[in-house]
Amino acid sequence: MRGVRKAFNIGMPNEAEVLHGIDLSLARGEFCAVMGPSGSGKSTLLNIVGLLDRPSSGSLRICGEETTQLDDHALTRLRGHSIGFVFQYHNLLSAFTALENVMMPMLGDAGFFNDRMAERAADLLGRVGLSRWQDSRVGQLSGGQQQRVAVARSLAMKPPLLLADEPTGNLDTQAADAVFDLLRQANRDSGMAILFVTHNPALAARCDRTIRVVDGMLAGAGQASGVPQA
Repeated sequence: MRGVRKAFNIGMPNEAEVLHGIDLSLARGEFCAVMGPSGSGKSTLLNIVGLLDRPSSGSLRICGEETTQLDDHALTRLRGHSIGFVFQYHNLLSAFTALENVMMPMLGDAGFFNDRMAERAADLLGRVGLSRWQDSRVGQLSGGQQQRVAVARSLAMKPPLLLADEPTGNLDTQAADAVFDLLRQANRDSGMAILFVTHNPALAARCDRTIRVVDGMLAGAGQASGVPQA
């Protein structure tokens, strides 16, 4: 991100700029915590990086591709192939099984079902310790189990970038540690970069780097040493 600004209600009396010229680089394989008080701009920052919203000005490059001039179709395709998401509220489809939820990104990309999708989904659920529950509807799972399904789903497309927005915020300490460990392992195994929004300083301390969003600006966003630049 270079000089990224985001304003809402542009041209109206209640126009408000939320991000003020953000410069941020995230390297391949880097696990970066994002911290800051409520209303500081963390969610807006994550929405822009995740191509869910467009910056008002500035440059955003993901995997070497400048995104600010892409049309909606190109943004959707880049987002589907390059970015995984884990949210505080896991956003699983309650009418479907754990296996079916993990398959959804692959099915949405291909437009049809094949056996390889089911095999990959089953493998991912095995990695997060849920093989026994792969045919259970997600409403039958605990909160920690549901979040592990969400982690597995986020890895389905093997994205180089994963955005985690308070993924442990609704979990008890043990479940939160387990979800963090899953993300850390995925980061180490695949070399994916992770932006991890959290209010938990103990978890942030286990990341490679912590940036702080304060009033729409970054503090402590220096490059981590020894990590290859994306």
